[in-house]
Amino acid sequence: MATQQYKAWSVVIMSTLAFTVCFMIWMMFAVIGIPIKATLGLNETQFGILIATPVLTGSLARLPLGMWTDKFGGRLVFFILMLCTVIPIWLISYATQFWQFLLIGLFVGIAGGSFTVGIAYCARWFPRERQGTAMGIFGAGNTGAAITKLLAPIIVVGYGWTMVPKVYAVLMLVTAILFWFFTFTDTSHKVGKSVSVKEQLAALKDPRVWRYSQYYSIVFGGYVALALWMTKYYVSEYGFDLKTAAFLAAAFSIPGGLLRAVGGYFSDKFGAHTMTWWVLWVSLVCLFFLSYPQSDITIQTISGPTTFHFGLTPTVFTILLFTLGVFFAIGKASVFKYISDDYPDNIGVVSGVVGLAGGMGGFLMPIMFGALVDLTGIRSSAFMLMFGVVWVSLMWMYFTEVRPVHAEKELTRAQNSDSPLTTTV
Repeated sequence: MATQQYKAWSVVIMSTLAFTVCFMIWMMFAVIGIPIKATLGLNETQFGILIATPVLTGSLARLPLGMWTDKFGGRLVFFILMLCTVIPIWLISYATQFWQFLLIGLFVGIAGGSFTVGIAYCARWFPRERQGTAMGIFGAGNTGAAITKLLAPIIVVGYGWTMVPKVYAVLMLVTAILFWFFTFTDTSHKVGKSVSVKEQLAALKDPRVWRYSQYYSIVFGGYVALALWMTKYYVSEYGFDLKTAAFLAAAFSIPGGLLRAVGGYFSDKFGAHTMTWWVLWVSLVCLFFLSYPQSDITIQTISGPTTFHFGLTPTVFTILLFTLGVFFAIGKASVFKYISDDYPDNIGVVSGVVGLAGGMGGFLMPIMFGALVDLTGIRSSAFMLMFGVVWVSLMWMYFTEVRPVHAEKELTRAQNSDSPLTTTV
């Protein structure tokens, strides 16, 4: 009979594998969307809608999926979710019109809801002090975005884009079967039948949930948005072909997935607040430089006009993007460490709310990226938008977490002093 520890790690390993496949499929349009765009003659905004459509349903489904996970258990919900996407994935290869891609993409997008199911399913198999690591390992399934960027272009070049959905549909079916046979159910992980939907949703009144949602909308929503957008960005900005562009874009997706486990470990060791604070600051600096567009400045000198060119080379751009991916990975883990610390008995629902917010960021931002490019003609406007979102998150964290802590320390110091009005130099 399998031991509890064996069951726990089997659940984590198989859930991570399943989530990786789901994320591969969720990010599929990041690659096949480029030939589809050329075939249908889409503009940048329409392309943004195309690649973001699966993210919409994957995001909206996270809250009910989280509630069902708490009620019925992660194993059953995860298995049914994967089976429900197999046929829609296959049907993508037969779509020929824009509305058909959007409609089928909505059904395929349900695969993205697997995150909320798996995060709650895995966390409950471990004690509180190890949940950050377990959730971080599971979250490494985000690497599916990088796998798609490496695998899908090869299939597209060799067999055409229509072969990609067919391969992914078969892969999803096989993964679902393996998942069912190598995972387990623990009835003690389910909430009681007496717990109502109203009681489950009570967490929505907690302002901390919305603060964590804001953090996650950048570290995960921004990750999804850039994972979808960067292949196209490399093609348009630097003129790379599809395979090279997808390979370079993987420099963001790979650390953004793999290092989530490291982020979970650091969050267990140093705390969710500390890690998230530094993640946001480093992200802000990276996005500041990424936002700068290719520019030529002409200066009138005594010898006549002199022109200087400013702009990121592909190498510098990729290094900054890689750094951003590393810290987004750590941030994704640290936000969910907040959740496991504050809501140990309601992880499914709260992670569903936060995951929904993050996913909606991943849905809205690619559309806004495309609209900004169409309106301004500046491709780096995508990073300008994200810079603003990170700045909002930092301010929110400062006024709700950092400043109150400093105020409390000052009050304690004053109370412990013989004379509160005396300043010690």
